Amino acid sequence: MDKLSNQEQPTAMTFFARFEADILSGKKTITIRDEAESHYVPNSVVTVSTLEQGRVFCQLQIDSVESISFSNLNEFHAQQENMTLDELKTVISEIYPDLDALYVIHYHLVSPQ
Repeated sequence: MDKLSNQEQPTAMTFFARFEADILSGKKTITIRDEAESHYVPNSVVTVSTLEQGRVFCQLQIDSVESISFSNLNEFHAQQENMTLDELKTVISEIYPDLDALYVIHYHLVSPQ
């Protein structure tokens, strides 16, 4: 039994529309989320849509999920997000203000829609 014994395994994920091109091109290969969105299961496939319109644009396979503190975000994470480290920390701070406990979800593109 996996750690989601009382929850359904997530089958969907949303991203801001501004990240769509980077995801489809393979330039963005991780997403950083809070604990509420950390329950993705490695080797599962999720359907991805834009947060703003709910438009489906691809399917991703989850490769791994690991915890990380905000202070431990580094240049490698920024490269995987296709950003500078300053940009990454700014974006994360805007989405999750004052939150230190984060999760890095590694994924790869299975198919565009």
